[in-house]
Amino acid sequence: MTSDEVARHFAGPDGGYCFARWGRPLAPVVFGVDERTLGIVKGAIEAICQLAQHELAETDPELGANLMVFFLRDWAELPEVPNLDRLIPELGPLVTRLQAADANQYRTFRFDEHGAIKAAFVFLRMEAALARMPAETLALGQVVQTMLLWSEAAFRDRSPLALAPGGATVLRPEIAALIRAAYDPVMPVAASDPSHALRLAARIGRAG
Repeated sequence: MTSDEVARHFAGPDGGYCFARWGRPLAPVVFGVDERTLGIVKGAIEAICQLAQHELAETDPELGANLMVFFLRDWAELPEVPNLDRLIPELGPLVTRLQAADANQYRTFRFDEHGAIKAAFVFLRMEAALARMPAETLALGQVVQTMLLWSEAAFRDRSPLALAPGGATVLRPEIAALIRAAYDPVMPVAASDPSHALRLAARIGRAG
């Protein structure tokens, strides 16, 4: 992956460079699924954290849970979630926008004083398209998209996932390499200078 290709994955809304990774262990909680799906989602989180060599924790000392994944039938359910409006103050207008756009997913992040990700909220409205997707594929794709602050266009034209020869869904090798490079301990937790993409590309090249 070239530095230009890396940079496109972290292009900010204004066209600038905007990178962030988690700066603390992930403490996930999943709402709205049965035990089988819960195990699949947590397994995907564990697998991507192992790939990144990033820690998992039972609880976050500041937030309790810092990665919250919600499975819903309708966006109208969101305002009914107790205390969610404290975590997402703009919840009412957000629900209105999601309904108007007929969206089926939404992710939002919170950051610490160093610019690192300190919390992420993932909302999935299980309409027909998502409901048809295998749970393993849906879970892996969502976890990948919460491990870094990707640009909105990072996976618009191509999924981060691919089908292995045996038919299993796997992470594309270049995306796996990019996540590993991003979590290299010598790399910063956040960056706005495009030279950061050069450093990521160099690490990917050495790993290859």
